[in-house]
Amino acid sequence: MTPRHAVFATAIGPCAIAWGGNGIVGAWLPDADEAALRRRIRRRLAASVEDTAPAAIQAVIGRLQALMTGERVDLSRSPLDLDGLPDFHRRTYAIALAIPPGETRSYGEIAQQLGEPGSARAVGQAMGSNPFPPIVPCHRVLAAGGRSGGFSSPGGLDMKRRLLVIERARIGSEPGLFDDL
Repeated sequence: MTPRHAVFATAIGPCAIAWGGNGIVGAWLPDADEAALRRRIRRRLAASVEDTAPAAIQAVIGRLQALMTGERVDLSRSPLDLDGLPDFHRRTYAIALAIPPGETRSYGEIAQQLGEPGSARAVGQAMGSNPFPPIVPCHRVLAAGGRSGGFSSPGGLDMKRRLLVIERARIGSEPGLFDDL
C-alpha cells in the first residue's frame, strides 16, 4: 500500500501522521509553518499521498491532540509499523512507550532496562532517529542528572521542554512545575 498521511491541528501547531497497510509509519511534530512540515513529510516519505485518516488513525490523532492540551493519554497501543527498524530501536521504543505522560527516564535507565547498561549513547541515537514522535515519547527521555540531552525534531530542545511542560513532567524526583496548583 502506498503510504498515506494527514496533517492535523493541535494546540502547539500542525502535526502530521502517516500510515500504510501495517499501521503508522511516521509522525511529525510542528515545524516553523505548515509548508515546512509538508516538506519534512516529503523528505521521509516521498511517495506518500495526503488522505483522510481511517478510524484507527483518527483515534490516534484525537489522542495526540488531547496530549498537546495537557491530557494524560495513553499512546502505547498505537498501531506502529516497525518493519525495517533495527531490533535495538524496536526494543528501545517499546520501553519508551511505557513511560507515562508527566514522567521521564534517562538514556542510562533505558539502557539498564534493555539489559545493556553500557548502551546509553545507542539509546540516544535510537531516540534521535525516532520516526514516531511524540507517539514514541522521545521527549520523555533525558540525559543523566535530568539534563535535556538532545532533541532532533524542529524546535530542538525548546520543543522538548515545551512538551514536558505541557505534560507537567517531573524530572527525576524533582516536583513538577504545576504540582502546587
